[in-house]
Amino acid sequence: MALASLLILLTTAGYAVLCAVRPFAPCRKCSGTGVRTRRRTFTLCRRCHGTRARLRIGRRLLNNSRTIHAHGTRPDRKATPWQ
Repeated sequence: MALASLLILLTTAGYAVLCAVRPFAPCRKCSGTGVRTRRRTFTLCRRCHGTRARLRIGRRLLNNSRTIHAHGTRPDRKATPWQ
């Protein structure tokens, strides 16, 4: 039981480090080429818009949590003597 918990913890920590170091991954739809071929025509990939990369799910979750935290906290104000 402890070994399984440790393995899950290490896997999660490894993915968090990967999302911090390399937030973008190759697009799965176009295999990182940026174009799709249909009936002998080349069009830009609709998922990545030709950039050949996508934001990882873990990085997207981190960005959303940072945004929610920033919107939910007060901005830093300089303290006045009467407060």
